[in-house]
Amino acid sequence: MRFAVLFAACLGANTAALADAYEAKLPPELTQSPRLCDYASCEQVLPGADSFSERKGQPPYVEGYRGQGSEKTLVGYVMLSTDITDIPAYSGKPVVTLIGMDATGHFTGVKVLKHSEPILLLGIPESALIEFNNQYLGKFVGDNIEVGRSRPEEGVIGLDAITGATVTVIAQNQVMMLSGGEVAKQVGILEPTVRPQAQFVDVGQTPDWATLVEEGSVQRLSVDPAEVGAASRGEPYIDLWFGYLNQPTVGRAILGDGGYNGLMSRLGPDDHALFIIRTGGQESFKGSGFVRGGIYDRVQVRQGRDAFTFRDTDYLNLYGINAPGAPRFSESAIFIVRSKAFSAAYPWKLVFLANKMDKATGARTFANFDTAYWLPERYLEGGRPEVIEPDAVWVRIWKDRAPQIALFLAFLVGIGVVYGRRDALVRRATHKNKWAVNGFKYVGWLVSIGFVGFGLLAQPSITQVLTWFHSLLFQWQWELFLSDPFIFLFWIFIIITVFLWGRGLFCGWACPFGSLSELLYKVGGAIGLKRYQFKLPRRWHDRLKWVKYAVFFGLLGVSLFSMGLAEKLAEVEPFKTTFLVGLFNRSWPYTLFAAGLLGLSIFIERPFCKYLCPLGAALAMPTTFRWFGLKRKQECDSCKACAVGCGSQAIDADGRIDQRECLLCLDCMVYYYEPHACPPLAQERKRRTRAGVTLTPIGADGYYIPIKPVTE
Repeated sequence: MRFAVLFAACLGANTAALADAYEAKLPPELTQSPRLCDYASCEQVLPGADSFSERKGQPPYVEGYRGQGSEKTLVGYVMLSTDITDIPAYSGKPVVTLIGMDATGHFTGVKVLKHSEPILLLGIPESALIEFNNQYLGKFVGDNIEVGRSRPEEGVIGLDAITGATVTVIAQNQVMMLSGGEVAKQVGILEPTVRPQAQFVDVGQTPDWATLVEEGSVQRLSVDPAEVGAASRGEPYIDLWFGYLNQPTVGRAILGDGGYNGLMSRLGPDDHALFIIRTGGQESFKGSGFVRGGIYDRVQVRQGRDAFTFRDTDYLNLYGINAPGAPRFSESAIFIVRSKAFSAAYPWKLVFLANKMDKATGARTFANFDTAYWLPERYLEGGRPEVIEPDAVWVRIWKDRAPQIALFLAFLVGIGVVYGRRDALVRRATHKNKWAVNGFKYVGWLVSIGFVGFGLLAQPSITQVLTWFHSLLFQWQWELFLSDPFIFLFWIFIIITVFLWGRGLFCGWACPFGSLSELLYKVGGAIGLKRYQFKLPRRWHDRLKWVKYAVFFGLLGVSLFSMGLAEKLAEVEPFKTTFLVGLFNRSWPYTLFAAGLLGLSIFIERPFCKYLCPLGAALAMPTTFRWFGLKRKQECDSCKACAVGCGSQAIDADGRIDQRECLLCLDCMVYYYEPHACPPLAQERKRRTRAGVTLTPIGADGYYIPIKPVTE
């Protein structure tokens, strides 16, 4: 761990220049004050503006002006992304972005104020994200802009991605287009969506509360305290029930005949009423800062890309629920959506907005929670219309990379199948000719290095273990892990094989860096450097192998206090430098460290894997509980034939294999069945030959099948 600290300290000067926005400390006024531009450099994203308004609208934006008094002209608009959306990037946290747009709806500037992306901390420089954002400059907010190639025939404008940070830029594209679109609709640059209105069917029944819930006419939105970083008090942070009231059957069930008729008489032709009640939690969905003429800032309705908020004139009191079996509630309201863009025929979401405390950093971030709502088919004339929902980000990534995913899965399955038939392979090999085993293994190394490592950039890392650990502690997000299909599938493979056979199948056969390290050792021996190759003395090996465990637990402990520092210290892994960024694309300390380890690998077999790798240490511990281990004979406690050739030095003085250190090279299994190499078998072979006894096949236990005389 001390080595990792010194290594990170050595790199401090380099990382500081590249990580200005990484976990930057932003003033709380940035999200709270009406004067956004007093705390953010709005003039940088809206050139030509010299004065700025307070926040206005919902979601909020700022107007930028040139000149003073009667000469003042509108230049454009500035928005803070987290005022509008909290779409998470690869880190699971949003990239806080200041966005400028001129009065005609063209982007004028983009500035990242804060991010939590580890790849932009010590790998790809932040300048790469700046260059990506610069692609938006001059583009119209109403254009169909996507990450990837342009498709003029479909009206799609493509943006160049950042190699190794695909998830980050896809999330950033969503942030840019959603933020710009929301403001453009408010100020009239984009025409609002007009949806066909619903025609209702009155079924002539009055369902009770349980029926309304069962059929989906009433939905629940519940937020757990852990989801906002709050301490659990035995109840939800907030527990809401809501539904749409214009539909006659639902409206009468909730309000009664008199209440429903009275409500409908107050609504205009484009007005839509919905009710909300709070049945649990202490948080108010109306908000504690509401004032007359203001906005209810805790709840909104979203339909497609349209957001609908509520002012004081959109609020009516709800005094009770008429439906039998309705729960008791402590807060209630009827809110009215006044827009032709909203239609009850189509699905929509109720969104609850909250401040989320990040337990790792103590910072408060914007977060929203939603539940989908769609009236049952029987309440809509003609049923529900066909709706094609856009794919989630992770779904798009999986679809776009389907061919590579198929090849990668074939690689993983192939390794598993080959190793599962290891007995058949090692029986075909000899201690002088191991190509029956090594042929598959060497091909696996080449595929792992070239296709998986340099091609797919799919090198598993200890940072993913730390991220999973924090997700289990604080908040699990499947989308975060599904957004990188290769790493996701790789970890499924790792988890399964670790508990089946131990860490060795991944570390020894499939890890890109481990494969590169081993291949360099083999090539070194083949080109005449074998006489310079050596193993550390057993006493030093037995001490140094524990260093990787210290590194792992050190990183885990540091991550509990500062994930950012843990990400820096995780550079003890040379994976990012070798595959993701490139040896010649980083500052000299990173290059020197990774190149030094690879150079040392020519002379010592897998030095990083055996002594430093925190990922290997993390996988070694569950290896203790593997289901299948390598076979041993009773003579192995005194015979040292296998131990002499064990490259991972996993066989101790008593002939036992430490499966936590074993990289499953299978050399010892070749000896296990080889009658000329395994001393017990060699002795039995010689004895039978001298006695003229038939040499029977070698059984699964590693011994000649005994000859039993047949008695008549």
